[in-house]
Amino acid sequence: MQSRQKFPKLPLSIAFVILTTAILSLSTAQVAFAAEGQKAAHPSEGLFLVQIIVLVVSGRLLGELMVRIGQPSIMGQIIAGIILGPSLFGLAFPHLQASLFPSDGAQKSMTDAIGQLGILFLLLLAGMETDLSLARRLRKSAAGVSLTGIVIPFAAGFALGELIPDALLPDPQKRLVTSLFLGTALSISSVKIVATVVREMGFMRRNVGQLIVASAIIDDTVGWVIIAVTFGLAVKGTVDLATLATSVIGTLAFMAVSFTVGRRVVFEIIRWTNDHFRSDLPVLSAIIAIMGAMAIITNLIGVHTVLGAFVAGILIGESPILTRQIDVQLRALTTALFMPVFFGLTGLQTDLTVLADPSILLLTAAVVVIASIGKFGGAFAAAKIGGYSAAEALALGCGMNARGSTEVIVATIGLSVGVLDEKLFSVIVAMAVITTMAMPPTLRWALKRLPLREEERDRLQREQFESESFLANFERILLTIDGSQSSRLATWLAAFFAVTRKMPVTVLDVREADGDRSERDARAAVSKTSQAKSSADDLRKCATDLISTAPTDKDTASESDIHVTVREKDGELDTVLGDISSTGHDLLFTGIEPSMGEDGRFSASLQVMTSAFAGTSAIVTARGLLSERPQDLRILLPVSGTERSVRAAEFGLAIAKAANAHCALLLIVEPRQARAIPRISDHPDDHWDILKKVGSIADHYGVKVEKVVQEGPSPELSILRHARSGQYNLIVLGVSKRASGSLSYGSVADTLLQTADRSCIFIETDVAPSQAIRE
Repeated sequence: MQSRQKFPKLPLSIAFVILTTAILSLSTAQVAFAAEGQKAAHPSEGLFLVQIIVLVVSGRLLGELMVRIGQPSIMGQIIAGIILGPSLFGLAFPHLQASLFPSDGAQKSMTDAIGQLGILFLLLLAGMETDLSLARRLRKSAAGVSLTGIVIPFAAGFALGELIPDALLPDPQKRLVTSLFLGTALSISSVKIVATVVREMGFMRRNVGQLIVASAIIDDTVGWVIIAVTFGLAVKGTVDLATLATSVIGTLAFMAVSFTVGRRVVFEIIRWTNDHFRSDLPVLSAIIAIMGAMAIITNLIGVHTVLGAFVAGILIGESPILTRQIDVQLRALTTALFMPVFFGLTGLQTDLTVLADPSILLLTAAVVVIASIGKFGGAFAAAKIGGYSAAEALALGCGMNARGSTEVIVATIGLSVGVLDEKLFSVIVAMAVITTMAMPPTLRWALKRLPLREEERDRLQREQFESESFLANFERILLTIDGSQSSRLATWLAAFFAVTRKMPVTVLDVREADGDRSERDARAAVSKTSQAKSSADDLRKCATDLISTAPTDKDTASESDIHVTVREKDGELDTVLGDISSTGHDLLFTGIEPSMGEDGRFSASLQVMTSAFAGTSAIVTARGLLSERPQDLRILLPVSGTERSVRAAEFGLAIAKAANAHCALLLIVEPRQARAIPRISDHPDDHWDILKKVGSIADHYGVKVEKVVQEGPSPELSILRHARSGQYNLIVLGVSKRASGSLSYGSVADTLLQTADRSCIFIETDVAPSQAIRE
């Protein structure tokens, strides 16, 4: 379990002094701005800026305080709004509060617009954080926990709405819709709050932690569908079968199209934008456009825009080329501006003085009790039925009892359509604040009581290996071809990684057209493009064959996950490769001939390519008779105890797993008398450690390897001798560039290039994967 970060103390009094000073110092300016706005009979831009600054600064200060005491930061933003609203600031200084946040519709609409954008960006981020693979893997347990955790409090909340006196309803004619909103607000957990607390405690990869998050994901997804349908009913004003059918069918159709055709469309938009635009932050603009388009679609079919934003976030989060930079950029804008404004405005609309009314206070208490007991009881019962221990069920029940942002957004939507008034709105916000602030300490207490199961320990070790894996950082493949046998073998390798690592592949034909610009050149260009497309088709076919013959594996891509594009060589080779590597391509498979130059080293074309490409290069040379099927490969992995060779071994093991190929590990030990300096392999125990390390990698990939230790003064001779005796047809060697006029990877690699009678892969394992993408 991770230790919690220690923060310097920031006394509460200092924060309030800062907050009060900021508010009062801005009040003088805002009075003038308000006066100007009244004289000009239009909203004041100056007052709008003052409001935004006050909300952002106060939300940041109180959010910081919440984090330091172990609470989510959004609680501070909501509390900041409550302080600035009629509950405290308006109660103490009513005229000042009214001038700072006037009720004038035109002025209020300016901040409300930022708040509405905030809802969409919050749901976009929530969708991007949604791990569908986790929800799929734990779908049975998570679905049980989520459904019981939704049905029980939803039924209780709905019943409460049906029993509320007419005097407490904004419109008794809309009692059914109000009851639906109450039921939804009491039943849905906030995946953002849940995931944040579980992650902060270091329990994200524990079984119960994953079940909590997976259940919250299903909660959120089901909740926004319910809200979308309820919103449609609220807008229509009446409840009839036609309205209900339109909302339900429209929502289901939208979801079905989004998660089939939409998934591919979203990826293609992101890829095309990233690969073709040259201006700053084009992918971020594309993501915002995707979110807006899907929100508009849901609005047109009669459901709320939040569903479109949430689904857009899920699809964007599953894009295979979404990088950390994009996530950070989007999160920074949302966290710094939209979140404090939206949650601050929510607090401003919350009037806790209504709790002075005994009936409202009683209603609030009933809502909190129903929400807590219903959610905890449903999750606890489902966990016990699912075979979890009492301690695990207890932790699950505590973890699911967090509302926070989700309920606030639900309440805001209900208020905007008139099915909730300020009283019920304040009751729901109070419930959200109370349950959310109670969740972190109770969950921490419950999680500390959980023992670590043996199978859980093994899984955590596997995930730790994957996080530190050499291959884990690669994102996109560039495949350069020239129609040769080496190109065919490189195409196979690219297909392996497209299937097992779900990596998009771009195919580039690097051949030059001979002669002057003429009709022959045009035919050559057409032929080159056709060859690239043919290679792309071969790659897809190879990937499809692998998928159909491979055993079922949750990490193996489906046919819809195979992304292959063709790039034309529209300039000098080094310029084109440099441009491609700047668009997130970080692994180059190059299979061109001739691979060797006149000096016995790698050819000048390969030198140009490996120098221009910013990521990791893997040079593929096909020698001898290439087998008809990828499954007929026999792979030899020479290692010498260096980190470079171990990384290359992992690379080869990943290929062996994809092709279901036979694999052998050859540890080469130089004779001691041939060395004056001791090395890692001077002791037999060191030999065993190397074999054990690579063996653990093989176990992770599920590949059985033959292990051989061979001693000799010539590593390249040992490699070739063993490859021939064992009939291995592919050698995978880890290399690093040497400083020289031509491309050289050292004597071993150069000798294999010159003399090997079987195929080889030379991979630069000392080059860190590039994280480049257009920003």
